[in-house]
Amino acid sequence: MNLFNKKILLVDNDVEILNLLKFMFQKEQFTNVYLSTTGNEAIQLFNQIHPDCMVIDIILPDKSGIEVCREIRQTSMVPILFLSAKSDEVDKLIALNMGGDSYITKPFSPKVVIANVASMLRRTAYYTQQTPNNILSFGKCTIDFNIKEVYKEGKNVNLTSKEYYLLEYLINNRQMTVSREQILEAVWGDKFEGYDNTVMVHISKLREKIEDLPSTPVHIITVKGRGYRFIV
Repeated sequence: MNLFNKKILLVDNDVEILNLLKFMFQKEQFTNVYLSTTGNEAIQLFNQIHPDCMVIDIILPDKSGIEVCREIRQTSMVPILFLSAKSDEVDKLIALNMGGDSYITKPFSPKVVIANVASMLRRTAYYTQQTPNNILSFGKCTIDFNIKEVYKEGKNVNLTSKEYYLLEYLINNRQMTVSREQILEAVWGDKFEGYDNTVMVHISKLREKIEDLPSTPVHIITVKGRGYRFIV
């Protein structure tokens, strides 16, 4: 798996930060690094180059990084890492719930940014290798692994990137019960630092979107004391 030829799009209104990050990425042998200083330019570049990963500052001159993420999530599940001077947990939750995959507070170490990007790229490559190249139906739902979309009764189900990858992970491991720790490592990364109930909250949201009766689920089952299991 060659991460170094992946296309990275960096978006920040601070040119010095952009140039520093680009230099550090190239120093680590990432050769396809693109820069943008505004939200609109970032969306235009995204549509042109189709990056494999994006790093977006939340504060941009024309539109917020969250708005950029929201627009991109309409058509793509590309991994998105947010940068922000805001360290409040509420800001982090908003960014992640709007479709971000990771969040780093300024000031930051460029090496930490690169490590996060590499981790997201590895997880994306894993899902690409593990996911069958077809469509799976369960209950009233259908998941198209090719375009990473879920439909219920023919209508698109609006999942965040984390919700989608959580569902995909459960489906890929439907022959077994997976623990909270296994889910955290696979979907959030082994260095995830967050709330203890993160998995439970995301499972609950998934059930609300795909189960007919979320209070009595038939697809995402809780195995008491062990974790969760997916049943087609």
